[in-house]
Amino acid sequence: MNIDWFYFIVSALVVWRLTHLLAKEDGPFDMIFLLRKQAGKGFFGKLLDCFYCVSIWVALPFGIWLGPRWWEKILLWLALSGAACLLEQATTKGNNNNNTATWHED
Repeated sequence: MNIDWFYFIVSALVVWRLTHLLAKEDGPFDMIFLLRKQAGKGFFGKLLDCFYCVSIWVALPFGIWLGPRWWEKILLWLALSGAACLLEQATTKGNNNNNTATWHED
């Protein structure tokens, strides 16, 4: 498996950026907000509300583009979505993922 790491890293950043735009931002002139509003509360509306769901579909064309063989396309598709999810976790403010135990005295 011979991957051009530059294109993988750039694609991961692009997948994260597009996913963040579609799932969490209003976009220029509120275009993305209006798209989500048009999608409503049905399947597509719920899909656009979930960062992880959107990242799967945004990563698909990039995985197809980067992978030379079909099984590499699938691996890269999932890896790019995973990279976008990791970037989202790393950049989200207010993450309460502090798994240290706390003790309070009464």
